[in-house]
Amino acid sequence: MNQKTAIIIGAGPAGLTAAYELLDKTDIKPIIFEKSSDIGGISKTVNYKGNRIDIGGHRFFSKSEMVMNWWENILPIQGKPSIDDIILNRTVILSKKENAPDPEKTNFVMLVRNRLSRIFFLQSFFDYPISFGWGTFKNLGIKKIIKIGLSYIKAQIFPIKDQLSLEDFFINRFGRELYLLFFKDYTEKLWGVPCSEIKSEWGNQRIKGLSMSRAIAHTVKNFFHKDISIDQKKTETSLIEQFLYPKLGPGQLWEKVARMIEAKGGEIHFESTVIGISVFKGMVLGSNVKNNITNIISEYKCDYIISTMPVKELIQSIVPAPPGIVQKVAKGLLYRDFITVGVLLKKMKISNETAIPTINQIVPDNWIYIQDKDVTLGRLQIFNNWSPYMVKDPNTIWIGLEYFCNEGDDIWSKSDDEFIEFAINELSQMNIINKEDVLDSTIIRILKAYPAYFGTYNDFHIIRNFTDKIENLFLIGRNGMHKYNNTDHSMLTAITAVENIVSGKTRKENIWSVNTDNEYHEEGS
Repeated sequence: MNQKTAIIIGAGPAGLTAAYELLDKTDIKPIIFEKSSDIGGISKTVNYKGNRIDIGGHRFFSKSEMVMNWWENILPIQGKPSIDDIILNRTVILSKKENAPDPEKTNFVMLVRNRLSRIFFLQSFFDYPISFGWGTFKNLGIKKIIKIGLSYIKAQIFPIKDQLSLEDFFINRFGRELYLLFFKDYTEKLWGVPCSEIKSEWGNQRIKGLSMSRAIAHTVKNFFHKDISIDQKKTETSLIEQFLYPKLGPGQLWEKVARMIEAKGGEIHFESTVIGISVFKGMVLGSNVKNNITNIISEYKCDYIISTMPVKELIQSIVPAPPGIVQKVAKGLLYRDFITVGVLLKKMKISNETAIPTINQIVPDNWIYIQDKDVTLGRLQIFNNWSPYMVKDPNTIWIGLEYFCNEGDDIWSKSDDEFIEFAINELSQMNIINKEDVLDSTIIRILKAYPAYFGTYNDFHIIRNFTDKIENLFLIGRNGMHKYNNTDHSMLTAITAVENIVSGKTRKENIWSVNTDNEYHEEGS
């Protein structure tokens, strides 16, 4: 009997998880086709001269015990050292040149990290999510706080009944005053369109468990009790204070998973684009794959296809062509693209305003949300604080400047040198750095980083109805399902798809319900 095979499109977290699960639970051979030359998709780690970039920032935390165990099985937890302890210990080690370790050969482990992310607005730091401690009162003033409180009370008494847009969602949750102050401008930076044009589903997807009452309760709770356990199942995802993180960034985990897949007999082909998927009588028969380097097209027969490729591209690749209405909806799906600028610094200009001790008074944040609407910068990562091993020289500061844009717009169209200069100028304009402290820089561009909840998204059910009827085709992951999933959600869609294959289940509602089922994560059971 010939061995069954599953073609997996994409070597990101969802695709790699599916391949690993197939090898662990079945005799089906996974064959992964990855369009790029990298492992991990948007969860890859880019190594620039020994300094590592985490694209978008990836906290390894989930309210799914299955996912937490999955991660820890690949990379066990090392312990809970503080930021300063790790940096100081590594500095001592590196000072002994004859014993200096190769950073590429450090142990494959997870660090336990303290999470701190704040909002930078009006030249001041605010807690994220907004808390109601002394810092917020001091920065905003009593009059603004009263207006926020009254606006919130009004929203609770007279909520918007037909909550259709993201603007409606935010106003109902936080009141109009807080929405205008802290949500509107940043969200429109992220998506490039008004909040009134974005489906409220984005809020349900990302922050459905966060509200004003929960933020206040969390502030009060933390005043009396600090939860130091990594198991924070009763904490809303946006409020968690610790998370796991691979010592050398998220790509380290996915690179190890890829090696394990190959060791168990799976295949991974890079620079390989799936350009045709043959469907006959509701079954996938195989696919045509183009080698991006040689342009040679090869045909692969298969028993299953598990797709993480953008839905727009998936529909275009299906042969014979899907019905016109399906193609129309697919063509109208929109995405937001992403640029990260890595900047190496001698020091930062903004000072450490918290009580958390740090090396050289570097601010202790993992990332900082840039609320100022006068700059294009959306978010600032400080890689030293994700893991000190992300930085080649612990005496330098390695940061990532994150921009949201669309391919072909004014931002995207700048040359690399122009964009880097533009980004550094914005940091200087906000008094975050002095330009003379810049040591080096690089730029990374990511297409289709965020599937959008506008365009033809309202009609996405038409695509889902079509693809769900193809019995051996499974859509998983962020772009594969056009859902703004976190890594753990993407992994769970892959695990669920494999469970369906094992059980012979052809209905796929359980895959689509990941990240919408109230028994999971944001409002966890």
